[in-house]
Amino acid sequence: MKISKYIHSCLLLEKDGFQLLFDPGKFTFAEDLVKVEQFIKVNAVIITHSHPDHLHVEQLKAIVKLSGAKIYTNKEVAKELKESGLSYNLVEAGLFDIGPFALQAINVKHENILDSPLPDMQAYLIDGRVLNPADSFGTYDDEFQQPELLILPVMAPFTTEIAVAEFADHIKPKAVLPVHDGYAKEFFLKQRYETYSKHFEKRGIVFHQAMQPGFSISI
Repeated sequence: MKISKYIHSCLLLEKDGFQLLFDPGKFTFAEDLVKVEQFIKVNAVIITHSHPDHLHVEQLKAIVKLSGAKIYTNKEVAKELKESGLSYNLVEAGLFDIGPFALQAINVKHENILDSPLPDMQAYLIDGRVLNPADSFGTYDDEFQQPELLILPVMAPFTTEIAVAEFADHIKPKAVLPVHDGYAKEFFLKQRYETYSKHFEKRGIVFHQAMQPGFSISI
């Protein structure tokens, strides 16, 4: 499986020629560093929740028009998509497949923020190997512990670097891919990445410094 990060929480997963895109939100396209055309071969898109940094309807329309990708999401997002004329596949908590990917959707609570009410949201376990918690640092059952890769929000209005580190330490992944940092200046991001790298190195966890759009790893 190849996993590429395209700014903030937008991730492209590739396996057996199939492309699965997560959360192409507004920060991904804000500075034209990432183009919709880069997702022309996408087969499916998952939207974890309705916040605009994870869901940008106009860009999603453009991706679907170019690629013919199918959208998978929860009821709350589905309502917004329906109002915008987009079709979707409704996702409930549990196991399902998208192409060659085996997924488990987990209903989770978005971390507290000033904006209210909090959106409905789902985390995902992918092929039993990759945990994408979306914007949740909640408690995960033993079956979600020690994944090969943890998709980790490293900065946000709802967290601190201490909370980030404690969550990852609890999950105990083999490696971490940082996300939710698309609004940070490069010099600040580099500093934060160095801090996280030192912390996780002491615990035998690889921290991937995903600085550039399209940064990718294979597991």
